[in-house]
Amino acid sequence: MNVELTRFKVKNGKSKKVDEWLNFLNDHMKDVLITLEGEKMYVETIFREVLDGNEYLYWFSIQGEGGQEVEESQHWIDKKHLEYWNECIDPNYSPVDLSTEVVMIPENIRKVMHS
Repeated sequence: MNVELTRFKVKNGKSKKVDEWLNFLNDHMKDVLITLEGEKMYVETIFREVLDGNEYLYWFSIQGEGGQEVEESQHWIDKKHLEYWNECIDPNYSPVDLSTEVVMIPENIRKVMHS
């Protein structure tokens, strides 16, 4: 099981497009959740922050081993998600993986995740 939190920088001037992107994901949650199964993604959460005038998105995820990469998906939701990603995420900023120090998931939840 992989537990990750990664920070990505939003391109300058793309805040409104990020609003649209996040609203799109929330408005199509039923389809979004379907795509998570193929990725073996148990939990995926997006956080947003403005720090020193720069905007960042953080992806927190708990994922099983051997899941499909989002780039491999043929689902229309994933294709639209990647369009937003390419328009909004700054490719010149190296994503920052924060260190996982403690993972607190009760055993009964872990068992369900692995089934």
